[in-house]
Amino acid sequence: MKEEILGKKAIEIADMIKKREVSASEVTGLFLERIEKLEPELGSFITVCAESAREKAKEIDKKIDSGEKVGRFAGVPIAVKDVLCTKGIRTTCASKILENFVPVYDATVIERISEASMIVIGKTNMDEFAMGSSTENSFFGPTKNPWDKERVPGGSSGGSAAAMAAGEAPWAIGSDTGGSIRQPASLCGIVGLKPTYGLVSRYGLVAFASSLDQVGPMTGNVADCAAMLEVIAGHDRRDSTSIPAQRNEYLEGLTGDLKGMKVGIVSELSGDGIDEGVLRCFRLTCEILESLGVICEEVSLPNFEYALSSYYIIAPAEASSNLARYDGVRYGFRARDNADSVWEMYEETRTGGFGQEVKRRIMLGTFALSAGYYEQYYGKAQKIRTLILRDFEKAFERFDILVSPTSPTVAFRIGEKVDDPLKMYLSDICTIPVNLAGIPAMSIPCGLDDGLPVGFQLMGPALSESLILNVSFALEEEIGFDAKPQTFRA
Repeated sequence: MKEEILGKKAIEIADMIKKREVSASEVTGLFLERIEKLEPELGSFITVCAESAREKAKEIDKKIDSGEKVGRFAGVPIAVKDVLCTKGIRTTCASKILENFVPVYDATVIERISEASMIVIGKTNMDEFAMGSSTENSFFGPTKNPWDKERVPGGSSGGSAAAMAAGEAPWAIGSDTGGSIRQPASLCGIVGLKPTYGLVSRYGLVAFASSLDQVGPMTGNVADCAAMLEVIAGHDRRDSTSIPAQRNEYLEGLTGDLKGMKVGIVSELSGDGIDEGVLRCFRLTCEILESLGVICEEVSLPNFEYALSSYYIIAPAEASSNLARYDGVRYGFRARDNADSVWEMYEETRTGGFGQEVKRRIMLGTFALSAGYYEQYYGKAQKIRTLILRDFEKAFERFDILVSPTSPTVAFRIGEKVDDPLKMYLSDICTIPVNLAGIPAMSIPCGLDDGLPVGFQLMGPALSESLILNVSFALEEEIGFDAKPQTFRA
């Protein structure tokens, strides 16, 4: 029974629980055992909610046994990136400055998964304040990739990706500011979706860059991804950027019929700078698309070459503003109570409370917003952002979706890029344009290069999640990617 449960889709586990073929307590216990076994070596979780998860599972079992109404995915555990506020459960953002912060409310996404009667099994590790591409920038230590424990899982949602790949949870939640769902999904061989900006509420998501951040699902397959999106998507009046759109039935749209579709292969993201092994898997996947009746043609989006530069002005500028609230006064870490002045206390708190990468981005952003440099840097970056959006709009006049590799490389070794910020930033070169434009995109595993997963990225116009999910579903069926890391078989 143990292996049977661990290897099943989340939606299948939910069905088994409702039919009383297995109890929520049994399922939760199996995944907690898995976490206890793997965590000392893997580091996917910052906080494991063992006690509260078992209590919630017992409540759900009692309701099912008595015939009471339960949520759609009752009893299915879920791992949540530690950037979403969880009432009564500490939310650290992997930072010393929030090491012991316990929110007094739930994020909207947490409310919605609770309404579906899912069980939060733990809060996953991440790059501090979601700033990074490797989950090495965590106050609690790095997460290791289940495919090779000497390699990174990607970032910043690396803990969620690693937990999924290692079978520690049937599905997970991440956040994506410049590729933080899709890049780790690629490096860990799972499915990850960044929804349209505003489709999923950001209320209760600790902000990094407010115009770029978006919450999304990280799953083992496309059907689970569609199901999770149905749960968390939808308008929220508490989020001023939330789209007033009706929830879609994404699962029903998984027909696999792609005939007559036109797909654009982004030339700027499928040539120089992409490893040959990654390109090989990518090209083979494009051939599979053609075999399914899809017309594939190359398309140029010329302003993409400026995306990285634009992003690393806009995102740090917004981070500089958002992270000003962590001052040691209202909540979180305070360096000492006997400082000679409030300014000294501020300085010591922020110096000791933030990690190197967070401080680097705060300084970058503060400089870009400073008098005399605002128009020269931030103003120009926003103009480039508009040009990238126009590139996408023009391409979508010709093509239904666009495709590229998700990451230019497979998982790199721990420590390989951590001392070279520019080299690390290039890890997100394929994913950043999507965030600047606010459109949806997802990554699915499309093969292995030297025994490590490669991701295939699909991008669509705003609110085209159903289309992207359907194409991904058809590809998933044809690719038949069923490889598992060694830790899953352990």
